[in-house]
Amino acid sequence: MSTVSTESPRTLAFVESPVQLLNVMEWAAHARERGVGLVVLSPTDPMSRGQLRRMSELARREGHDVRWEEARGGALAPFKTVAGLTGPLRRAERIVVGDPFSRYVQLLLTIAPARDLVVVDDGTATLEFTAQVVRREPLVRWHRRGARPSPRDVALAPVSRYARRRLTPRERRRVEIFTAMPLAEVPADAVVTVNDFAWTRAAFGPPTVTEGADLVGTSLVETGVVDVEAYMAAVGRLAREHGVRRYFAHRRESAEKLHRIAVESGLSVVRPDLPLELIARRGPIARTVLSFPSTVLHTLPSTLAGTGARVTPCPIDPTWLTPRTTPTAHRFLTTITPPAAAA
Repeated sequence: MSTVSTESPRTLAFVESPVQLLNVMEWAAHARERGVGLVVLSPTDPMSRGQLRRMSELARREGHDVRWEEARGGALAPFKTVAGLTGPLRRAERIVVGDPFSRYVQLLLTIAPARDLVVVDDGTATLEFTAQVVRREPLVRWHRRGARPSPRDVALAPVSRYARRRLTPRERRRVEIFTAMPLAEVPADAVVTVNDFAWTRAAFGPPTVTEGADLVGTSLVETGVVDVEAYMAAVGRLAREHGVRRYFAHRRESAEKLHRIAVESGLSVVRPDLPLELIARRGPIARTVLSFPSTVLHTLPSTLAGTGARVTPCPIDPTWLTPRTTPTAHRFLTTITPPAAAA
């Protein structure tokens, strides 16, 4: 359902996940930008849609306009979505994107003349995005690098190349990267703004901190990177060694896998209705938060700052990887795992 005001917003943001929407709200609060036009390019999986609905309500309460697009609701949906957004795109002075790897976003950038562009975190993908822009490489998600391009990838390659150029700073083109990630490579002339989750800390908590440990799940099995049996064994071992009580499911984890975790490990599986940063800040949260390589290793220390909770990384053993996992993906999993961080 569209609730965008009849007057086109100066800033138009495109999001496809709850975390992207949260990070747009963090950017807006930092930039003191009210009335952002938030366009939700809705995914199809129920968990993501549910969290996006909740986040959309939070965004409306903060004074932002939200336009919900069933962007994947049938063969004609992309054409209807693009046609409906052409006018606002051409009038917007600033474009904010949550996923520069999204083919949808890349296509929309081809009709957006704005010279002020902002990229907010889509998790750890920001690390790959900035590196690929610096190296002038094709925009390819980390777990697919080294794999054979699909026919769709080949067909959309010109759009992807154009998007990379648009997201590269140039004279009279400002590109800001709003991130909680430790960037190893930054495009020349890009403006980097640190996301310290100030809005989240002000709006939620502080949480009650309990004894024991919580474990943050990952969708690495679902993306074909980690073997399911190896993952199940690792979850069971961590539960025994650290006294884990709750397992926070990733929104993309399968119901079958989560059922096995509950039965075989005896953990209480929690399917959050908001991004974990908000759930953790709202509490209760365990004193020790364990996580496999993922974004939360970099975001939870900020959101839980001063609470006494500690975020501890659990590296991926190379023996857990599936045969189709590329060497690039393995290296990336290693680089995104920081030392244990006190929150």
